[in-house]
Amino acid sequence: MPITITRDEPGIAVVTMDFPPVNALPSAAWFELADTITAAGKDLTTSVVILRAEGRGFNAGVDIKEMQATEGFDALIGANQGCAAAFSAVYDCAVPVVVAVNGFCVGGGIGLVGNADVIVASDDAVFGLPEVDRGALGAATHLARLVPQHLMRTLYYTAQNATAQQLHHFGSVYRVVSRADLLDTALEVARNIAAKDTRVIRAAKAAINNIDPVDVKTSYLLEQRYTYELNLAGVADEHRDAFVKTGKTATGSTSERGQSAGGDK
Repeated sequence: MPITITRDEPGIAVVTMDFPPVNALPSAAWFELADTITAAGKDLTTSVVILRAEGRGFNAGVDIKEMQATEGFDALIGANQGCAAAFSAVYDCAVPVVVAVNGFCVGGGIGLVGNADVIVASDDAVFGLPEVDRGALGAATHLARLVPQHLMRTLYYTAQNATAQQLHHFGSVYRVVSRADLLDTALEVARNIAAKDTRVIRAAKAAINNIDPVDVKTSYLLEQRYTYELNLAGVADEHRDAFVKTGKTATGSTSERGQSAGGDK
């Protein structure tokens, strides 16, 4: 199964994404991921959830090829609603969510990571939003939780990546380790949380969410509004078609992520 959950240690649920070649998730998978994370948090035997991925990178966002191969707007609407559901599931999970990021984390991956509680990353991990190169918007809400405001704007407009080392410098990534040590590091953090009284940890998660200065769900919904406008204007299709055909944007530039991620499924 592309999304699996294992419970090899008391109190720790490990959710794994595996969608070769680049973990670009089809619409249905975003909803499945949301349901899996939510169910794990509701299980009172769970104290902490680890979200990780197999393969070349953590997450390459939505499956653009699926979107362009589907008549009408069903795939687009499904992807937008699915992403919102998965992002919210991470944020609203009743217990802390630790993400273990390997390789690239772009597009929808930023939404997952930006809503998580603890981030550990491999030393080859990069984080970015190629949305403007795809004629879309979204997840600036979540990128703003990872880097300072002006850097977020720069990364968003230019579709450039930030490294795990940079995010560690800003304090959003807790630890940067080798890829071989990534899961063990995530488990180390998870064990520390799982050793606490889960009743207190669950209350702490709810309290922290309730004092959050940004309503992440409303903020992301506003971003989606502009994406829908670009789609109605035909701008987004132009960019997505160009990417599917050539791996390049409609303006002719080639995104670094476009060669390995950003929907290349």
